[in-house]
Amino acid sequence: MALDVTPLRIYIGYDPHEVTAYHVLCHSILRQASGPVSFTPLVQSALRMSGHYTRKQDVAASTEFSLTRFLVPRLSGYAGYALFLDCDMLLRGDVYELMTYVHADPGKAVYVCQHDYTPRTETKFLGQRNDPYPRKNWSSVMLFNNEYCRVLTKAYVNQATPADLHRFAWCADREIGALPLTWNYLVGESNQSAAPPKNIHWTQGGPWF
Repeated sequence: MALDVTPLRIYIGYDPHEVTAYHVLCHSILRQASGPVSFTPLVQSALRMSGHYTRKQDVAASTEFSLTRFLVPRLSGYAGYALFLDCDMLLRGDVYELMTYVHADPGKAVYVCQHDYTPRTETKFLGQRNDPYPRKNWSSVMLFNNEYCRVLTKAYVNQATPADLHRFAWCADREIGALPLTWNYLVGESNQSAAPPKNIHWTQGGPWF
């Protein structure tokens, strides 16, 4: 019987201000992964040149990948699973562990860490606004079941409001699966817990700044 050696597809938000963070995240994933992985940086300029991303520049967006992340199912051909991660993270756990939560609760469109909090500060890195909104930071770690995310077409991603995208208006609540909060530990925001973080997220700005 042949072994399944298909790499887990990982799409990472890329921003010119956080190049170091991107490479550190990739390295931390490789150190922990128990299986093959493939990396795709979501470089906005490349997505524009290829015609995938056509929105006007959003001066209010804190990163260049604020909305390009929702193109992941389309970029994956609406097949299999794909993981999106913000670049300002460092993994301390095996990324393949995330698939165990999919197997335990199959049939969801997307799996996220379902935080319920209000930011403690009004600004974050580089003086960017840190606006509170429902489901904040849910979209910073998203494990897509691509086949069930066909609503995320190029047209939809390029026309929907940022609020609709980040608040998951594109799928029903019952289609959103839960990942443990340890897989999106928000530095300076998350409460300390007995379980050590599997993924450290410097959502307010990391040491590379």
